[in-house]
Amino acid sequence: MQFVPLAATSGLAAAGGPSANSLALAGLIGSVGADDFSRRALAHINRMLPVCWWSVYRLHEQGPPEIHLNASFEARDRTAAAFRVYRQGLYRADRSFDPARQTRPGASSLTHLHAEEISRVQRREIYTANGLRERVSLVRRCDDGSLLALNLYRNESQCGFQDNELALLQELGAPLIACVELQLRLSCPAPVPVVEDARPLLGLPRREREVCERLLMGWTYDGVAADLGLSAGTVKTYRDRAFERLGIHHRNELFAMALAHQG
Repeated sequence: MQFVPLAATSGLAAAGGPSANSLALAGLIGSVGADDFSRRALAHINRMLPVCWWSVYRLHEQGPPEIHLNASFEARDRTAAAFRVYRQGLYRADRSFDPARQTRPGASSLTHLHAEEISRVQRREIYTANGLRERVSLVRRCDDGSLLALNLYRNESQCGFQDNELALLQELGAPLIACVELQLRLSCPAPVPVVEDARPLLGLPRREREVCERLLMGWTYDGVAADLGLSAGTVKTYRDRAFERLGIHHRNELFAMALAHQG
């Protein structure tokens, strides 16, 4: 396993040339705030280097990980299903993030792993099952001790990550993580605790209530979909039905309604 601390600043003089990488990074930044940020961002990353999947999830000191973003590029999208398998218990035996846990809060790092370096069960259930060969993770240790991991995957039809590509990710790691953090701040308002007497939600059908509860906890639509085993489109359908029953139109109105019942 390769573990590399990332610099706080970055240049663009790496594989692909500064012009191509600058345009790709600009496109990624321009996608921040879009409903389909996951898909757009991965397409721009592929302008810099080929990647079949990406996922962004948070690893907590206690409790299971929480997914924020996921998408595939020119490959079957099994990202959400693979994360569900990981979340069901494989994360407990995953030692690949241990070096990042030893860094100071706010520090970022890069981890490069081949499938052969991963535990046998995780390799079989996620990597072999989906034809994956390698993972590069850009990881930021947050102030609360959690880890925000931006994971880039290659499958067996792609060549392994080359030294110049890893150098590029070292250079661009900090701005890539910054883009993701900005997207999460824009798409996830501050969480609102869901209490037992949150009366507006109690009248909703189970699935609609589950979706709204997770939105109130600040989860992204991709995260809700992965947690409930649904597609993002189905999550938005349940959201729309719930909003219609509640007489609201926007997510911020759901937060306002929940806050009004906290007192």
